[in-house]
Amino acid sequence: MEKLKILVVDDESRMRKLVKDFLVRKNYDVIEAENGEEAIDTYFSNKDIALIILDIMMPKLDGWQVCREIRQYSKVPIIMLTAKGDEKDELLGFELGVDEYISKPFSPKILVARVEAVLRRTSATDMDVIEIGGIVLDKAAHQVKIDGENVDLSFKEFELLTYFVVNKGVALSREKILNNVWNYDYFGDARTIDTHVKKLRSKMGQKGDYIKTIWGLGYKFEVDS
Repeated sequence: MEKLKILVVDDESRMRKLVKDFLVRKNYDVIEAENGEEAIDTYFSNKDIALIILDIMMPKLDGWQVCREIRQYSKVPIIMLTAKGDEKDELLGFELGVDEYISKPFSPKILVARVEAVLRRTSATDMDVIEIGGIVLDKAAHQVKIDGENVDLSFKEFELLTYFVVNKGVALSREKILNNVWNYDYFGDARTIDTHVKKLRSKMGQKGDYIKTIWGLGYKFEVDS
């Protein structure tokens, strides 16, 4: 089986080596970049990259700029690394389509676990197409159409909508959503989910009303009769 290729972007060579060593042990093929410009050049010359681990604070171009540039052309999963613990940074990352967000210092084993969780979701071979209430959700193509029109969702928004649709009519707690959509025990707060739901509802237009808020618990996906 061909190794999955991961791009590790960090201006600290020690950090790149640490991350690379742990990923190589798990049989991943790792490419390195030491600044934002090199990251963009490397990504676009290696279209088979399966995932990017991206530091924020870098010379030439920072992680935000790199993320914005890549997101114009690709939904490749991105895990953002940062030394900052600022909530505004985390929310900005999710708004830009970052899939995971890890603050330094972190456990390399946890990083690898999150890499594997993201890749499991992106490489899933489930070919199902779900149609419900004017929504057509194509898991294989990672594509959503509402009333025949394509809706551009980030990777995490697509996963969230899929989870809601698959569990239609079921009251889902925020904890359950985090553990299933983010696929690890998330130690942040509920605002991560609420931010994603707000953006998802907005992109879905009137169909966003299918996502009902259950006060004090979480959300439920229900198609109005």
